Amino acid sequence: MPESAPAVPLDAPAAALDIVDDPLEFGRFTRWVSDAAGERRAESALQLAGMHCAACAGLIENALARVDGVCAVQVSAASERASVTWDPGRTRPSALIAAVRRAGYDAVPDAAAPAREMRRREQRQAVWRLFVAGFCSMQVMMMAWPSYVAAPGELSDEMRRLLNWGSWMLTLPVMAFSATPFFAGAWRSLRNVLAGRGRLFDARAIGMDVPVALGLLIAFIASTGASFDPGGPFGHEVYFDSLTMFVSFLLGARWIEMRTRARAAESLERAMARLPETAWRVGADGEVTAVSTLRLHVGDLVRVPLGQAFPADGRLHEGATEADESLLTGESTPVAKAVGSPVVAGSLNVGAPVLVRVERIGGDTRLERIVSMMKSALAQRPAAARLADRWAPPFLWTVLLLAAGGAAAWSLIDPSRAIWVAVSVLIVTCPCALSLAAPSTLVAAARGMARQGVLLQRLDAIEVLARARHVVFDKTGTLTEDRPTLAGVRVRAAARGWDEAALRAQAAALAAWSQHPLSRAIVAAVAPAPSPAPAWREVQEHPGAGVEAVDTQGRRWRLGSAAWAGGEAGDDAVLLACDGTVLAAFDFEETLRAGAAEAVAQLQAQGVQVTLLSGDRASRAQALATRLGIARVHAQATPEDKLTVLKALQAEDGPVVMVGDGINDAPVLARADASLAMGQGALVARAQADAVVTSSRLADLVLARGRALRAVSLVRQNMLLSAAYNATCIPLALVGWLPPWAAGLGMAASSVVVILNAQRAAR
Repeated sequence: MPESAPAVPLDAPAAALDIVDDPLEFGRFTRWVSDAAGERRAESALQLAGMHCAACAGLIENALARVDGVCAVQVSAASERASVTWDPGRTRPSALIAAVRRAGYDAVPDAAAPAREMRRREQRQAVWRLFVAGFCSMQVMMMAWPSYVAAPGELSDEMRRLLNWGSWMLTLPVMAFSATPFFAGAWRSLRNVLAGRGRLFDARAIGMDVPVALGLLIAFIASTGASFDPGGPFGHEVYFDSLTMFVSFLLGARWIEMRTRARAAESLERAMARLPETAWRVGADGEVTAVSTLRLHVGDLVRVPLGQAFPADGRLHEGATEADESLLTGESTPVAKAVGSPVVAGSLNVGAPVLVRVERIGGDTRLERIVSMMKSALAQRPAAARLADRWAPPFLWTVLLLAAGGAAAWSLIDPSRAIWVAVSVLIVTCPCALSLAAPSTLVAAARGMARQGVLLQRLDAIEVLARARHVVFDKTGTLTEDRPTLAGVRVRAAARGWDEAALRAQAAALAAWSQHPLSRAIVAAVAPAPSPAPAWREVQEHPGAGVEAVDTQGRRWRLGSAAWAGGEAGDDAVLLACDGTVLAAFDFEETLRAGAAEAVAQLQAQGVQVTLLSGDRASRAQALATRLGIARVHAQATPEDKLTVLKALQAEDGPVVMVGDGINDAPVLARADASLAMGQGALVARAQADAVVTSSRLADLVLARGRALRAVSLVRQNMLLSAAYNATCIPLALVGWLPPWAAGLGMAASSVVVILNAQRAAR
């Protein structure tokens, strides 16, 4: 059984899923692609539930690959997403979802509403499992305490038996309810192997749930036998306290991982809510009607009011405005739009009401293509696999062979001790410490990073951050602030009778009538004005051009772009003109983020290569790279270009860390081996990043990498401690010198040592 109940029962008829086969519905989570032969294929994104390790991803991949018509499958256990390419002539989305549910997991379309409902059910179930395990483990510990502290002969046999029965009763709900995810995962792994769809020593076929479930089952059976028949073959020692505590530890770690994934998904959904659900379509007779954006067609004419997002990609048909494209580009400066200018879905109309002719809708829009790339990248397997999953299969079979060998040997030496030797081996080798070695350390490191202003959304990123030797930075909003500053004023020869201070004051007085970022930069640089502002009249702001007004002497002033104010086209400066004569040019520069130069220098000193990857013009990108000492620059890069550059760097240098802030960075943030988003960046970028730098201080990135290096070192220490514990105790158990009670104590003690050592990562 999966960990959470699906929205539709696993044995529900196929008709219950038919709604997702509606083209209007599956268009929300499906895009159309072409294969190598040019055939039209559908690529659907699914949100999964009930996954915990690489073996789960392997089971789901096998289930989907067996569906007739499926061409390719990619499943990520880290993000709980699947990307499935299928032939629309041979299958449908409902068949994909049904196949996943038959495998014992849950799947819904990767769209906001169904994914949110599935996460809610999964989290509610996980909370209840953790609560039951934690509550019962505390009660069991209270009942076990007298056995630990009582002097020999102080605790009567009747009282000991009563306490054992009470512990057994409290352990039953833990085994029957809280621990069912481990048993379910183990059964799915074994079923997959028995069906011939996996190999015994393949981590994607046998996960850590198998040895965990085996240890829990053996300890429970042995303890049950000792409780009800103290004089029988299992003796009188019980291990209910160790068992329930172990379940609580593992469920707590899984809950933390589930919450981080949920927060990332919720951030993505909030960001996508910026795309309007309703569009105002203009008919041939001029009548305006409200329609769903899903029902727009290419060629439609839509009215976009001031303050609303554009519902589709198109071109401006009537009017002039400015568009805030920061959701797509990360650039805060509005972009001027005139008749014929392209507009993109999701960008915000901040200038004036306009009419737009639709050119691309749905999955063909730039926004949806970026989101599709992002989901596809998330569905790919992470570069850093969990160490416990890699070692689980050989560890499991080694333990089984040792236990069986010990039992066989003692059956010849002393048959009465054969069972307990096998039980001792299984208990002492129960992978408590192994299972907790990495998660406990990474959680502690994540807590320490949070205090430094770096919030992790994927614990695996810590290992990658420590190993990576290449860091890629976005420019605007990452290495620089997202607001311009006035760099200087160039007074023209025609400005006779005007000095620089007077021209600055005049420009600031005119700029005060505008909320454009460049206007605000002029006002901020000049204020307080050296003289009273003139009494302007006939003030007009022209979207995409500038501000125009008449002063008390009847002179007409303009402050704005070069082409509009009377300068040379292509000049980036803002010009101030009076009666058509340009008097001054105002130059702007991006403000370097505090600590950016130091952060780049420290990374390079550590042997890390740094690359600047920007969608801005080559001249600006190169100038900034020179200021920071960055040798490798890729400018004027689209989201697709950025993804191509990232893949090339990964092939060249191995793991790559990406730092960005805009939605155009989201695909590379998702595809990078580890990624960080600046705290003030676009919601979509923050949602897809492995970590968010909430402080927006790049120095915290360097500190986070140092903490990651420490955490990786501590993980290795914990693994060595676990190995040393097993290397010491297994021989003792095999020769009969380690009774089961001591094995249970050693199992609990090794877990405590590992957890305490892991806490050093938070300091």
